[in-house]
Amino acid sequence: MRHTMMPYELTLTSIFNRARALYSNVEVVTRLPDKSIRRRTLGEFDLRARKLASALRRAGLSKGDRVATLSWNHDVHLEAYFGIPISGCVLHTLNLRLHPDDIGFVASHADDRVVIVDDVLLPLFEKFRGAIPNLEKTIVVRLTDAPIPEGTVDYESFIDSGDATESLPELSENDVMGMCYTSGTTGKSKGVAYSHRAIALHSLAAALADTLAISRSDTVLPVVPMFHANAWGIPFAAVMVGAKLVMPGPHLDAISLLDLFERERVTLAAGVPTIWLGILEALDREPLRWKLSPGLRMVVGGSAAPESMIRAFDKHGLRVVHAWGMTETAPLGSVSHVPPELESGSEDDRYAARAKQGIPSPFIEVRAVGDDGKVPCDGRTPGELEVRGAWVAGSYHQLESERDRWTADGWFKTGDVVTIDALGCIKITDRTKDLIKSGGEWISSVDLENELMGHPAVKEACVIAVPHPKWAERPLAAVVLKEGQVATSDELKAFIGAKFAKFWVPDEVVFVTAIPKTSAGKFLKSALREQFRGRT
Repeated sequence: MRHTMMPYELTLTSIFNRARALYSNVEVVTRLPDKSIRRRTLGEFDLRARKLASALRRAGLSKGDRVATLSWNHDVHLEAYFGIPISGCVLHTLNLRLHPDDIGFVASHADDRVVIVDDVLLPLFEKFRGAIPNLEKTIVVRLTDAPIPEGTVDYESFIDSGDATESLPELSENDVMGMCYTSGTTGKSKGVAYSHRAIALHSLAAALADTLAISRSDTVLPVVPMFHANAWGIPFAAVMVGAKLVMPGPHLDAISLLDLFERERVTLAAGVPTIWLGILEALDREPLRWKLSPGLRMVVGGSAAPESMIRAFDKHGLRVVHAWGMTETAPLGSVSHVPPELESGSEDDRYAARAKQGIPSPFIEVRAVGDDGKVPCDGRTPGELEVRGAWVAGSYHQLESERDRWTADGWFKTGDVVTIDALGCIKITDRTKDLIKSGGEWISSVDLENELMGHPAVKEACVIAVPHPKWAERPLAAVVLKEGQVATSDELKAFIGAKFAKFWVPDEVVFVTAIPKTSAGKFLKSALREQFRGRT
């Protein structure tokens, strides 16, 4: 006998409608730039997001049109997270930490028609708005009392032009709901378009007990910016299950976050290791100052969580949950918990397991491929991590030149070198390219080298990562000057700073007589890293 199930589209509209039906009284808390607190509910969020969706359609936007956000984490950004996709448009979050030239490139490449921007970020926006050729409307979210510029539209006035009672458009689960761009590791940033189906399934996976276990009983604070890989999908999952959301705004220093954790009784937060290292330092300095929720879970991603940090937080009664992902994986790829097989083992084994990247999420498959093209399977032999699954990108947006990132049999090559043990647990051991990850953000050593070698006094330049106690890694530049030429470290830093974001600029420029090279004449970065291993 043939059995069939109902046709049901997996879209954000379903998640959105569920929140209205079941969780209208759940709070959405925002800390504003002046550190005052604004409290709304998911019922208010529903009404305002529907008005936004209606206003976008009345403004002439159609299915597939890109609407960008340049915003911190707050309740209005959450409205955009849903209001834009349920209108049929595409949510495109702009990474405000990139250099203005790079943001302009991304907004132009995505063909953004509308930008929703926080008033406190207007000075940044003005630096690149001229680079967006098809920009039709700038909508300003007022987080302060400052007047908005002429030629822009106030967000509140804009959504008031919409009608919350209008029917939402019928959407297919395969329609694009959002876009994020990579941080520009080599060359320009690359765009990834996410379908409604991918984000719906990703949200379900994030709620599972063996992944992030986001539930209705949680109070969730995403420290990870909403412009960074969908804030790891946490806002979508939190709305789906009816968790209370706490939005931190622009104040992400340790004291401000700890105060907010305590005030709102946060049970789950997520951010890069740099954030947690600062919080750990504050807790060690004043261990009795904050009364935090016992067992507060801190999701760590963006770069590896040191085992020492995991141990240190346990002493404070707080639990680190180690996760791995990429923009191309929407981003949840794997989460690390102690396998049952190791629960009765040694303490060292349990901590070692928690410091790994964990097992893949359901609907995500992984393999490690060696240089010979074979799949290592002994748990010791490293290989490049390749992934495929329900929310893994199948291509980059309008970038056919990068097709070689996908194998002939449909796997995405991540660029990470890993081992996968007998329990399926992933451990990243290296990267295929010499990229630097500082505070959870990628920095391209090649781009920095090319810029340095454009200075008239520089003959050769090689940039490597050196360990840093706060940022995990920082760039160090080794420079060979041309004969008879003179340059200072500060001069070269300023030269780079004119082109790149501030956090890209190397902390140190060292002058050397020669840079080690391979037999093929390439920079031997492993030797240079060994030479400067003690630098921090």
